[in-house]
Amino acid sequence: MSHLILATNDLAENVLRQSGLANVALGFYPRFVSGKLPSEQLLLIGLERRSEKHCNSGDHWLDDACRGSLNGFGTRDIGFFELCAKFDSIDVWVDPRPNDQLVLIWLLDLLRPYKEITTKLSLVHADDKVANYAPESVAKWKLPTFKVNDSHFVTASRAWRAYRAETPKPCFDLLMTDLTILPRLRSALIAVLEELPDSLTGLGASEMDILDFVNDGHTDPRRVAEARWMRDVLEEGEARDVLLELAEYSAPPVLLGDPLFDNEDRYFGRSEWKVTLTELGRSIFAREDDMWRHNRIHRWWGGTELTNEQLWRWDRESRSLVAP
Repeated sequence: MSHLILATNDLAENVLRQSGLANVALGFYPRFVSGKLPSEQLLLIGLERRSEKHCNSGDHWLDDACRGSLNGFGTRDIGFFELCAKFDSIDVWVDPRPNDQLVLIWLLDLLRPYKEITTKLSLVHADDKVANYAPESVAKWKLPTFKVNDSHFVTASRAWRAYRAETPKPCFDLLMTDLTILPRLRSALIAVLEELPDSLTGLGASEMDILDFVNDGHTDPRRVAEARWMRDVLEEGEARDVLLELAEYSAPPVLLGDPLFDNEDRYFGRSEWKVTLTELGRSIFAREDDMWRHNRIHRWWGGTELTNEQLWRWDRESRSLVAP
């Protein structure tokens, strides 16, 4: 009996591959919690057999797979559906973090029409990040395995469509429905909704975490951008991008480096550059000012384009969505 494990992130993939729990363990790397979502067509192209369409690093779903990881089942040029057809059973190991839950609903929505694959598909929900544990420890885990049924696919497809919608309202409305078939999805949706601009400050929860950390006296930009102390939404590179963005607004809430230097001199590799709160940053941290009274916003949340004129917000006190 051949067995395939699909992980919802690259670090879990490495641990699961070394655990020996399956003939092959592979991961998915898309980041859906920040930035503009890739089109469905682009996501599908990434899963095809390698061709001239995959001219850049990262274009093909196996570009970062370890050499030899598919021994006996193909090469790193194989397409996703072609590979799945080679196995008798497939487990999707799902970390609890929000991006992993979004990868799960994307994957289930993607696989829904492929009955030859879905009939051998099961879910394994990890209680913690798999990458936090040694492979030999994970090999001894006795986590329950849930056979995927139509209810999983219906819920996942509804959630994926909601996250890709032009406003966050369909995602918010999902919270009023029964999502227990995917036990971590509700908390994941709440976590990403909390990344919307706050109804008072205009900053999302992770951005406020950064201001909180700087307010506590942490001034090294490398330390401030370590996502490990933040809520489990952003990765370190994304946290660094958020910090840079906060420092580059015309009215920034933080200063990154000496204000006598221009932005090109504000460099993470130099520990002498310090992060400090501006007067605006201190007012925002105290929940006394609104970031978007002083700046223009243009960013994406799921399929929602956020601008000053179309600024969906999150009320953290009532845990509710505030329309523009």
